[in-house]
Amino acid sequence: MSEDAPVNTGAVAWPDDFTASVMVRRMQTKLHRWATEDPGRRFGDLFNLVYDPAFLVHAWERVSTSKGARTAGIDKATAAMIETRVGVGAFLGQIRDSLKTGEFRPDEVRRVMVPKGNTGKFRKLGIPTIADRVVQASLKLVLEPIFEADFKPCSYGFRPNRRAQDAIAEIHHFASESINYRWVFETDIKACFDEISHSALMGRLRVRIKDKRICALVKAFLKSGVLTDLGDREETLTGTPQGGLCAAAHKPPLGYSLNRSGIGSCS
Repeated sequence: MSEDAPVNTGAVAWPDDFTASVMVRRMQTKLHRWATEDPGRRFGDLFNLVYDPAFLVHAWERVSTSKGARTAGIDKATAAMIETRVGVGAFLGQIRDSLKTGEFRPDEVRRVMVPKGNTGKFRKLGIPTIADRVVQASLKLVLEPIFEADFKPCSYGFRPNRRAQDAIAEIHHFASESINYRWVFETDIKACFDEISHSALMGRLRVRIKDKRICALVKAFLKSGVLTDLGDREETLTGTPQGGLCAAAHKPPLGYSLNRSGIGSCS
């Protein structure tokens, strides 16, 4: 077996946070290199990386240190409660076992309505359970370096080490330093999170991913449903709830397009 093969066949051993981050980064570098070298490559044998101990430990680190760690899903569990009542090792072990056996099923997300600026409107947020967030984070760690290879340099939103301010700075550079660009065009996709087509999204996923278990896991998160404040369950036939890690991975990125007469931006 090649030393570069993305598989995990060893016994369970939970690395510390630093070691896990190094191991994950090393694997991500390989995935990104393979995807860059072969734009037509479809990746298989990725699912075992999602439940790899290093990926789960690094995913937990990201979830437990985020601002949302104190926000509970429908199971009312927070990261702090898991640390004190269950133990991180036991918690991650349960997740790993359920993924390996194929028994993992995401829970419904808890819907929360938050004000949308000063518009008087509200944005729907979907809060997954901590366990689902860990699996989503691990899944994102696996998929992100592959799809990063396909993004264009002018794409900035929801990408590692990039942000909206970087796009603004580049637009400012082109507008102030070059006489060829004199205008900015801005647009937005209405209800992008709420109305994105599951079939279209899965189609884009399958362009790069042939591992059926990965595709099934992504689809399971899309179809997990929503639990409202009144306790009613709603099916998710389209869209992906804002609030989970997968939402950031699914949203079309903020970017801009350039031509001889101006700068077009879209978010």
